Amino acid sequence: MELVLEIDDEEAVTGAALRRIADDGDMPDEERVHAESAVTEDTAEALAHLVDPFTLIDEVPGVELLQASWSGEEIDYDPDSAEWDLDEDDDDEPYDDEEEADRAG
Repeated sequence: MELVLEIDDEEAVTGAALRRIADDGDMPDEERVHAESAVTEDTAEALAHLVDPFTLIDEVPGVELLQASWSGEEIDYDPDSAEWDLDEDDDDEPYDDEEEADRAG
């Protein structure tokens, strides 16, 4: 699974992460200082403090998260570019019925 996000307000993401860190009463002070510095310097770190991968798939039947990792980079995303063909890993077989094609979008 790969997820591509567009963050259109880095300050909002960073601010939300800083609030989450401040509200965490169980976080030791040394860890809090490090976390605040990390989320201020890197929006991907801020996002990592806001989104818990385990919570995202917790109730999905048949799926167990064994490992999750974060990485982030700034890119120029062009959805019309051939580089960004999100269907490149899909089978080239046609859909069996119209309903399945409609669900796929």
